[in-house]
Amino acid sequence: MDNSIANSALTVAKFGGTSVADFTAMSRSAKIVIANPDTKIVLISACSGVTNILVELANGVSDASTRQQRLQQLTQTHQDVLDQLKQPSSIQDAIYSLLDSVATLAEQAAIATSAQLTDQIVSHGELLSTYLFTQILVEQNAPAVRVDIRPIMRTDDQFGKAIPQPEQIKQQAETQLLPLLDGNIVVSQGFIGSNSQGVTTTLGRGGSDYSAALVAEAVNASTLEIWTDVPGLYTTDPRITPAAQPIKEISFSEASEMANFGAKILHPSTLVPAVRQQIPVFVGSSKAPEQGGTWIRQSVEDAPLFRALALRANQTMVTLTSLNMFHAYGFLAEVFRILAEHKISVDLITTSEVSVSLTLDQTDTGGGAPTLPLKAVEELSQLCRVEVEQGLSLVALIGNQMSDTKGSAKDIFGALEDHNLRMICYGASPHNLCFLINEDEAKDVVRTLHASLLE
Repeated sequence: MDNSIANSALTVAKFGGTSVADFTAMSRSAKIVIANPDTKIVLISACSGVTNILVELANGVSDASTRQQRLQQLTQTHQDVLDQLKQPSSIQDAIYSLLDSVATLAEQAAIATSAQLTDQIVSHGELLSTYLFTQILVEQNAPAVRVDIRPIMRTDDQFGKAIPQPEQIKQQAETQLLPLLDGNIVVSQGFIGSNSQGVTTTLGRGGSDYSAALVAEAVNASTLEIWTDVPGLYTTDPRITPAAQPIKEISFSEASEMANFGAKILHPSTLVPAVRQQIPVFVGSSKAPEQGGTWIRQSVEDAPLFRALALRANQTMVTLTSLNMFHAYGFLAEVFRILAEHKISVDLITTSEVSVSLTLDQTDTGGGAPTLPLKAVEELSQLCRVEVEQGLSLVALIGNQMSDTKGSAKDIFGALEDHNLRMICYGASPHNLCFLINEDEAKDVVRTLHASLLE
């Protein structure tokens, strides 16, 4: 392999579903790729809306006419792009063959579903979109080649949310990816991978950002670009507060707190591989690249006390109360043993002498409120009284050195005197303060805090 590639600036760019939604969006994104001569690897999502249709088919659609309708929608989305290409003939056979494959697998899913079959069906979205995007680049005179990421993106066997194996990914990238970068732009898929037997897996929702960071780590990229439909990170969701401001630069630790607490642009685990290699991440809008975006770096010049607010809906709070906990040891250990046995991940936790409140981590792809399995409730009930509450939202204030700054708590809680806070977590991280609030008050709380702390 040419060493100059290994040592020169190398950008990995990832485009989300809205950035490759149709021919116009793909053409815009292709221009962004061509405009930066350092961009050598491009990972893209399925066209907007395609994954949802594939998930529906994978869940099993027994009614043949409904199934036919969904397959027709899929075909139309991709045919619309084919119709606008100058030379569709070079890829249309591949596109039709993938669409046929979806139809066959969807019939199987109508009879019996499985996590493995779901991954196989859902992976087709990215396989299809990369054919179209590569051809659009070629028609814009770029030296683009399409590569199947699955042999490179090695994962374990957990279908639905497979865990990547960074060592193997690095080895595969060195032999299968790096040699292609000399003189080419490589187009490949986000979100999908394969296990050691070569069976298709997926990394779960938000997985395309994650795979982009894993590839950036594997090829030792100098920059990772994530192109989406918003120009970077904002001080809060602009749909909640029109006064939200764009953030030009933010540290990895602040950005991962924002992602963890529900900022939709980034997936919590996305940044981990980039952090490991200290690769700066740029988040921008493919619809308006001229607006700039947000740079996420290891360390930043400006680290304000209050940086941003994030909101996460569908929270479940579990309160465990036991008088036996008073001055006793081993109670929490037993609680967490039971939770671990049921593979329940805990997010926030606060304790008093006789009770402990915790929130359950949001891990499923469905996006509903997490639940405590009945078996876990039964086991915990032998230990203590168990109360489960839903209809709550989590508000997180992200910043720097908050727990070390005098008066910061007064500013925060003073602004919230008219609201009832259900649970507060403060002090464990210098970068966040979070609390639970009733779902119907959550947006008001965000607006109030934004006005008093960030405007």
